[in-house]
Amino acid sequence: MALPRLRHLALVAGTALLTRRALRRRIARSPLWPMPALPEPVSGHSQRRATAIRRLLITERMSVAEGVVQLRLEGAALPRWQPGAHLDLVLPSGLVRQYSLCGDPDDPGTYTVATRLVEDGRGGSREVHEQLQEGAEIEVRGPRNRFPLVEAEAYVFVAGGIGITPILPMLRSLAARGADWRLLYGGRSRGSMPFLDEIEKLGAEGRRVTVVAQDEAGHPDAVAALADIAPGTAVYCCGPEPLMAAVTAALPEGCTLHLERFSAAATASSADAGAFEVGLHRSGRTVQVAAGQSVLAAVREELPHVSYSCEQGFCGTCQQLVLEGEIDHRDELLTDDERGDSMLICVSRCRGGRLVLDL
Repeated sequence: MALPRLRHLALVAGTALLTRRALRRRIARSPLWPMPALPEPVSGHSQRRATAIRRLLITERMSVAEGVVQLRLEGAALPRWQPGAHLDLVLPSGLVRQYSLCGDPDDPGTYTVATRLVEDGRGGSREVHEQLQEGAEIEVRGPRNRFPLVEAEAYVFVAGGIGITPILPMLRSLAARGADWRLLYGGRSRGSMPFLDEIEKLGAEGRRVTVVAQDEAGHPDAVAALADIAPGTAVYCCGPEPLMAAVTAALPEGCTLHLERFSAAATASSADAGAFEVGLHRSGRTVQVAAGQSVLAAVREELPHVSYSCEQGFCGTCQQLVLEGEIDHRDELLTDDERGDSMLICVSRCRGGRLVLDL
């Protein structure tokens, strides 16, 4: 009697095991099972790969200028990056902040970032300076690159203060290959300007670097720096908004301009905007965006997991694909191609009564 009973129990257990495996496979194909599997999202796959969260170890923390801390982050098999790329740091409080990678792109196990303490900022830099110490772990996303080094006949760089961080790897790369480049580097004082010694050594041959410390010589002259450059020159600028505005205004005809912002342009705002609705295609929901409310704020009431960071339209973290509706773009980050079918939902809005996002 015992043998048939054991066979019966084994048969039941085997059937249950096969059923569980089949159910797992079915759920993997459609997390909303027994509803039909939704189509693959058009937005998000490459973005999700780029923003996958990793935990890295802070192996070195050092001061590289007055009020500027550099962090060395180490991990296994880190994604490669190119000059101009930045990293998202997920701070202990949950804040997400972007910092340019300023180390060696050929080092596969290390990322290096530097940040200046902004006394009247929104808290991210203070958290980095006060809470991130050697031996601690930090969550990161990226890297991503919206400030790539393009091929050009010659290069002119204009950096203000901490704006040197995305430019430094570019200078190393161009110097190594003997390219034609010049740099105008400004700051409050020489002591406040990170990486100054290395930069002056890179540009020593050919006197490529002009350093302007405000306490010695006033503000850098962007007009003079761009006055004699030839057509085909790529101009890169990162720094305070007034410096970037001056470079933009002085750009000679036939040259290309590449900007990297650490703060929002003055035009990025939702304060003067009316109400509309946003359909969330994949979620099957509709949210109402009130007058003066951002799309991001309205969407996060329904989907709190949606990624964001600056809330001012300059970091690109909240970029989403738009399936329907006319977009009122209020950022200065997206390319013309990106503006055709996507938006930064922290500042941009709808020109009509309805948008549909791939969320």
